[in-house]
Amino acid sequence: MRIFFLWLTLLLTTGFIVRGQDNVVQALKREINRTIKKDNDTTGWKWKRGGLFSFNLAQGSLSNWAAGGDNFSLSANGYMNYFILYKQKRHFWDNSVDINLGYIQSTSLGSRKNDDRIDYLSKYGYKMDSSGKWYVSTLINFRSQFFDGYTFNNNIPTFTSSLLSPAYIILSAGFDYKPDPYLSVFISPLTSRWIVLANKALSDRGGYGVPPGAGSFNQIGAFVTLNYSNEIAKNITYKGKMDLFSNYQNSPQNVDLFMTNLFSFKINKFFSATYSLDLIYDDDVRLFGPTKKSPGLQTKSLIGIGFLKPINTKKS
Repeated sequence: MRIFFLWLTLLLTTGFIVRGQDNVVQALKREINRTIKKDNDTTGWKWKRGGLFSFNLAQGSLSNWAAGGDNFSLSANGYMNYFILYKQKRHFWDNSVDINLGYIQSTSLGSRKNDDRIDYLSKYGYKMDSSGKWYVSTLINFRSQFFDGYTFNNNIPTFTSSLLSPAYIILSAGFDYKPDPYLSVFISPLTSRWIVLANKALSDRGGYGVPPGAGSFNQIGAFVTLNYSNEIAKNITYKGKMDLFSNYQNSPQNVDLFMTNLFSFKINKFFSATYSLDLIYDDDVRLFGPTKKSPGLQTKSLIGIGFLKPINTKKS
């Protein structure tokens, strides 16, 4: 797993840097020889706003069911994305926020959350070439959750997370490659990442790479993030994000992974089926439990049918 992520990061970084250098050299040649003309980016929209909201509800019940199971279960999951984009001449500024909330109630295990995440991304870039595909960029990313989280070993709850515990803050500078409106690849050889444990009980215990009692910890490393959103087939939309981080100060070969995938299958104007898959590998996170004392790949998948409403896109 570690070797795979390491090679993936090296291939992505090396490939895009080599292509970027060649692209820049060719762009400089074109800029020297071209005649002065009006930039196409001076027309059209400056601000663009929009997003997506979805809500899924599932319920199950059993009565005298010989195979066993919960007599009653109810789950509800909501997702919201909202973006604000700015584009003018050689400048762009992208802002987006993703919010996931989920709740499940069952007769055997009681109530608990099954999804909880807030992810905010802000990225500014300045166009390097006339093709408009390469940008010098800076990025800030904030990721955390809203409510307390627990793990359940033998149905015994263990407090493991809370608001701003953990929280991940990334400040990065690098190059952004945008070959089309659907894909963005940001590459940074120098990134600062803060891990925060604001809850005192969790801070005193330590974890997530934060020493006990410290409350926060800073890491310096390389960072790559890929964002893609598009209709991949008729009535099927995919939105994905993958972050890769290598900590220069401690085991840089153990690359951290954070990946989200959301598929929407449109049924009609208002309803759709959705499937989400999240993958996390963090070398600093030791999984909780009597037999799990080492990092591992964390996975979470949710599927449901419910209400889907695009937030109207506005341009100005």
